[in-house]
Amino acid sequence: MNKTYNFPKPSLISVNGVELEVFEAGRQNIGKPIVLCHGWPEHAFSWRNQVPALVKAGYHVIIPNQRGFGNSSCPTEVTDYDIKHLTGDLVALLDHYGYEDATFVGHDWGANVVWCTALLHPERVNKVINLALPYQARTEKPWIEFMEDFFGGDNYFVHFNRQPGVADAVLDENTSRFLRNLFRKNVPSVPPGPGMVMINLARAETPLGEPLMSDKELSVFVSAFESTGFTGCINWYRNLDRNWHILADVNPIIQKHALMIYGDRDLIPKSDYLKDFVPNVDVISLDCGHWIQQEKPEETNKTILEWLELHNAT
Repeated sequence: MNKTYNFPKPSLISVNGVELEVFEAGRQNIGKPIVLCHGWPEHAFSWRNQVPALVKAGYHVIIPNQRGFGNSSCPTEVTDYDIKHLTGDLVALLDHYGYEDATFVGHDWGANVVWCTALLHPERVNKVINLALPYQARTEKPWIEFMEDFFGGDNYFVHFNRQPGVADAVLDENTSRFLRNLFRKNVPSVPPGPGMVMINLARAETPLGEPLMSDKELSVFVSAFESTGFTGCINWYRNLDRNWHILADVNPIIQKHALMIYGDRDLIPKSDYLKDFVPNVDVISLDCGHWIQQEKPEETNKTILEWLELHNAT
């Protein structure tokens, strides 16, 4: 993988009671850290097209495979994947490198972790850049209960929680097909349709859209999940209600400068209340589906670097 794509070689770093597989580039740019946080079901490799541009622009690029992914630790306890642990891993990673704060970039679930890092550890975050998933405000009732009422029991968030182990087994048995069907261009994060769509994707013979990656690129993801299975990373979803309680007494307003990048063809709705909770946010949309930085790498890099240049000067 590393030789073919000139992707950084990983190191295993002990932080916060786990080992994280971390890919690092631009160490010569000490003092300008930027931490890239992948989504689900992804891998640090999803940021492969951003690394050279960020290093050239003077950044020390740090890309962890977060707990439950790649060669990072996969704890067995479900609660070890709550938002305190996930954000605590990122803060401990800064401690490891000797940084007081950093710019954090997240996509999909990684965006949720970045938003929450800015809530739970605001002093460790200097700027926020998130792709696909806008800030998620607390609902009146816990998130899974809320989604079950709104979307029904077939919603995959709900299914992961109400029927533990079912989706895990299907995805483990159909890893290559599932990822090949999921990673398509110009499609939403989850194709519309009835039923437990993640299981449907794992069994579908005819996927939507053209492939997002080459076979060699996709093999990085397939190999990683064939090794770990899906239970650890699905446990992120199984902590959503726990996270709802953790955030109950936290100030919900993020004052940091932030950039939100949407994919216009994604199913995740654009937030109508984003500026209420992130008043210093700039919003940009790109003509693509859910996998923004992989589908539109040049446009993503240009958007991020221009925004960083603007806000580093202020």
